[in-house]
Amino acid sequence: MSNNFEQISLKTGFMKHNGGVLFRNISETEYEFKSIINENHLNAAGITHGGYLSALIDAGAGTAAHRAADNSPCVTISLDLKFIGVSKLGDEIIGYTKILKKTKTLVFLFCELKCNKKIITSASGVWKILKVNPSNLGPGG
Repeated sequence: MSNNFEQISLKTGFMKHNGGVLFRNISETEYEFKSIINENHLNAAGITHGGYLSALIDAGAGTAAHRAADNSPCVTISLDLKFIGVSKLGDEIIGYTKILKKTKTLVFLFCELKCNKKIITSASGVWKILKVNPSNLGPGG
């Protein structure tokens, strides 16, 4: 597995527009991702917007599901989030994803976001593994 983070937001789209996501495999069931909070991630209170944290988890945990599913495309079925802390401008957010179970068609996982070594968001989710030929996907996957 890799010690280095790689940029996964390579195609034009929502997460690339929002600064991208760095990602790495820890093991076959554990993954990490990270992002730096910038001004457009903040809400009116000056802290990171919950919508951005949700999108970050969806992208990072979704990539973990994709990799755990042998690189098959995956889509989010459910994502249950708990916002339990805050982050602010300039903070580095590190996400940790643990694959709990994988079936032929589903990936179940848990995810935490940490800032300054404190948990700020936790999530559990289910992803559907799509059995499609990747060459049939249009631009943007």
